[in-house]
Amino acid sequence: MSIARANAFAFAGIEAQRVEVQVQISAGLPNFIMVGLPDKAVGEARERVRAALTSMGLALPPKRVLVNLAPADMLKEGSHFDLPVALAVLAAMDIIPAEELAQFASLGELSLDGTLNNVAGVLPAAIAAGERGLGLICPRAQGPEAGWAGAGTVLPAPDLLSLINHFRGSQLIAPPAQGELGAGAPLHDLADVRGMETARRALEVAAAGGHNLLMIGPPGGGKSMLAARLPGLLPDLTAREALEVSMIHSIAGLLAEGRLITRPPFREPHHSASPAAIAGGGARAKPGEISLAHRGVLFLDEMPEFPRATLEALRQPLETGQTTVARASAHITYPARFQLVGAMNPCRCGYLTDTTRACARAPRCGEDYQMKLSGPLIDRMDLVLDIVPLSPKELAWAEPGESSAQVAARVSAARALARARFGEDGPASNAEAPADALPITHEAKSFLEAAATRLQLSARGFTRTLRVGRTLADLDNEPSVQKHHIAEALGYRHRQPRMPARAQ
Repeated sequence: MSIARANAFAFAGIEAQRVEVQVQISAGLPNFIMVGLPDKAVGEARERVRAALTSMGLALPPKRVLVNLAPADMLKEGSHFDLPVALAVLAAMDIIPAEELAQFASLGELSLDGTLNNVAGVLPAAIAAGERGLGLICPRAQGPEAGWAGAGTVLPAPDLLSLINHFRGSQLIAPPAQGELGAGAPLHDLADVRGMETARRALEVAAAGGHNLLMIGPPGGGKSMLAARLPGLLPDLTAREALEVSMIHSIAGLLAEGRLITRPPFREPHHSASPAAIAGGGARAKPGEISLAHRGVLFLDEMPEFPRATLEALRQPLETGQTTVARASAHITYPARFQLVGAMNPCRCGYLTDTTRACARAPRCGEDYQMKLSGPLIDRMDLVLDIVPLSPKELAWAEPGESSAQVAARVSAARALARARFGEDGPASNAEAPADALPITHEAKSFLEAAATRLQLSARGFTRTLRVGRTLADLDNEPSVQKHHIAEALGYRHRQPRMPARAQ
């Protein structure tokens, strides 16, 4: 009887948890048994391993082969367990040295000919392996992704035969090439937006402070155009943020060619998306759109058209910066610190406030449509903006506005002031800052107190108004929030839309 071990990982959110693959070959009827709570994809590994060995001219011994995935009470999901199972079997057969295999963790999916296919989660697995003093074996195409962990030896193998030859000393697997930085999607220039000075100002404030933004206006008024230009105003991710965002995309299998994500992500799901697609979940508890938008922007166009359950699922992550997928077997938490940008028409037909084209059902049409957004969700929107479309004459003769580069420079300077105030380990933007960390003059505080009482602001609305005021002060390079900053911030709080009078 012989026993061999290999190191592998199971994923709980973006955390890689160590799994020990134990293989015992003993006397008995020929059989290949897998235990340790494997899902269907893991259970099918025995057939892929058998086929891969056969393609190399090897065969399992005519004995009882038992594979145990420890700890046995942790659910094992995914085809990435193929490679560690195959390596542990080869070590139990004395084909590769068990002592050298123990210095590595591994993940990869096997083809029937022994080729290694790409899998999700290589970056968090490489980080976890480095923390444990282990190297990592992964598919060759994902070697640059594993290299971003910056710790431990990485063996990017094209197939199982290359690994056997490497461990037996007849072939050397070269270290991975230096990974590339992701360029991000093409950015649209804010100079394309003509006129609309109030909207441009609100967009700059939202970018500078990471504030949530809701735009309300008729069809074709420029809401989607403005939202598409927000990513061009945001600064690059810090090294820590880039690694965290890339880990989420790696778990989701979306890290293209192992390129590290350096720009804030911009996600714009369709309004038919389910709550699990937005908040995370599904059969394997994958990260949702709010996690894929971590440290970036989640844009919901035609926001009232999303199912109510989907919109309500945003409320807790907007406050906590994370989302928890609850299952009977486990609770999985993903980061979800995103900036929510929504766009909506004032009513279903879109022309509620247009006296020349208002529908016959006004104002009931607008009341019913806007009630699809709950009060608690609206209260979490720092900036609510009425989009007033330009007339044909204004559109034809309006001068181009400032470019994205000019506005982005002011945004970057404001963000730098916030980082200097909160420190590297503090909030990343004013939208995350506690109220007591925002310096404000006595006059401005008294004004905010009186306005909050008169406007019946909630405690959340009070704090969010102060945060917007702090961002306005940063854009003005003021050390403390002034009264006029609070006044402008209050102007962005939600107001009931103007409704046409009921027909008599």
